[in-house]
Amino acid sequence: MTLSGIVKSSLVDFPGIVACVLFVPGCNYNCFFCHNRSLIDGTHDLISPQYVKDFLMKRAGLLDGVVITGGEPTLQPDLISYMEMIKKLGFKLKLDTNGSSPQVIAQLLQSGLCDYYAVDYKAPAVKYQEICGTSANTETVLKTIGLLLDYHADFEIRTTVIPQLSEEDLVCMAKELPVVPRYVLNRYRKPDKYLPCDQLRVEQTPYLQSQMNAFVNLIRTWQPNITT
Repeated sequence: MTLSGIVKSSLVDFPGIVACVLFVPGCNYNCFFCHNRSLIDGTHDLISPQYVKDFLMKRAGLLDGVVITGGEPTLQPDLISYMEMIKKLGFKLKLDTNGSSPQVIAQLLQSGLCDYYAVDYKAPAVKYQEICGTSANTETVLKTIGLLLDYHADFEIRTTVIPQLSEEDLVCMAKELPVVPRYVLNRYRKPDKYLPCDQLRVEQTPYLQSQMNAFVNLIRTWQPNITT
């Protein structure tokens, strides 16, 4: 398992759970608003998997869970075996994913290893490649979500409401998705690191919280379990 970072304690990344967060490098998307760009371009230093394992062994019984995020964790060939190791230490597991690898999610669902999933749904289908890069594909994301529903998994869908998404876009996305157990709209924050060609896009003014609240009220017609 290749690891690029660790947050040793978090109260916000795993609902209801005190967890540490593990970051993996590499992603098959190229979202212009990504807050972990150093994980995409490989400029982030790696950390020793043994160091992380030793840390987790010391924290067993003190921390409740482990979040694996990225980058895109499902690109890691030994993700499942690594999660098995963590599970044996007694931790609950959460996986953050862009939903691009439904075959990996299917294996995880069959294994019962993961306790909670968070899947990003980033744009309406017609804008997905414009916002996430040419390798992005809504069909695979929707297939991943369908699998989670079929297995009655505990999961949430997340959308960062970037300025480039209009009210019409958000309604379209809510209709494209099946009804999900939890749909979270996150307010956009300008990333610290971005590509020079994306400067104009990242510097657009974020929506106000009052506008976010209005989006939630509107979208609740199609996604009753929506929140911010």
